[in-house]
Amino acid sequence: MKKGIHPDYHPVVFEDVSTGKRFLTRSTATSARTVEWTDGNTYPLLTVDVTADSHPFWTGAHRVLDTQGRVEKFERKYGKRARKES
Repeated sequence: MKKGIHPDYHPVVFEDVSTGKRFLTRSTATSARTVEWTDGNTYPLLTVDVTADSHPFWTGAHRVLDTQGRVEKFERKYGKRARKES
């Protein structure tokens, strides 16, 4: 690998916004927000929408999606296309 072209990895805390669970890991991402961790050090805090703590695949909580309602909403917003007859 070439030296000096890769960003530095540093410790950061990720927080799942739906569950509130936090975990410390390393990342290239940065944030102006910080949080004090259990070891007494302060780390950048990054909030994310989905982690393994809240993702349906890992939690086993499956959601039923209303695909019919989505199609109707799309057609109301953009109009229904006329079907081409062959």
